Amino acid sequence: MTCWYEGPLAAFDTETTGVDVESDRIVSAAIVVQDAPGTRPRVTRWLVNPGVPVPLGATEVHGLTDIHLQRNGRWPSPVMEEIGYALADQAAAGRPLVIMNAPFDLTMLDRELKRHRASSLDRYLEGAPLCVLDPRVLDKHLDRYRKGRRTLTDLCAHYEVELAEAHDAAADAQAALDVVRAVGRRFASRLERLSATELHTLQAFWHAAQARGLQAWFARSGNPEVVDPSWPLRPELPAAA
Repeated sequence: MTCWYEGPLAAFDTETTGVDVESDRIVSAAIVVQDAPGTRPRVTRWLVNPGVPVPLGATEVHGLTDIHLQRNGRWPSPVMEEIGYALADQAAAGRPLVIMNAPFDLTMLDRELKRHRASSLDRYLEGAPLCVLDPRVLDKHLDRYRKGRRTLTDLCAHYEVELAEAHDAAADAQAALDVVRAVGRRFASRLERLSATELHTLQAFWHAAQARGLQAWFARSGNPEVVDPSWPLRPELPAAA
């Protein structure tokens, strides 16, 4: 029987105007679908004119300027709906969805759907829930004592995965997918008896434990930052917030 990490996988990634999921906007997104390791992926890309200025710092990360997005990007409303339906299609097909740092990208999409479609990601997924595989959560749990950062670039270097164009949504999605396959192979003895659906459930617990550990470290170092333990989607803030 083929293990989940050798079978069909999809991956999703976004590039944004910043890192605040409540107020920043998506400027590009991509879904990559691959039926097996080494097979040709199917890639769907979106480019978005967010309707707000793109900070210079964000442009320096992903290379997308205001002028380029205004000339070539589409308005957010139809794009967000297309992405919502595209993710729903992956869920309906039973295809696990790889998302590096899932609470960021999925929450960003959820807020964009609420902003532009008066909807939510859950409404698009009513037929079938997502089965998410987050390489960041998996790696931190399975190799928890390894020192060093765990960005996508770092994970690619560690697992010997090629990342040709960092911060391009399609390239990042493909790299995250390849990292998850590499994690699966490296830790096969611990993962091969688990289905992707079981792993989705376990990752919620693993992420919460990782968040508590990081929060405790922040407290000891006097950092006031709050770490959200929710995974793979952060709950909406109360209106007062």
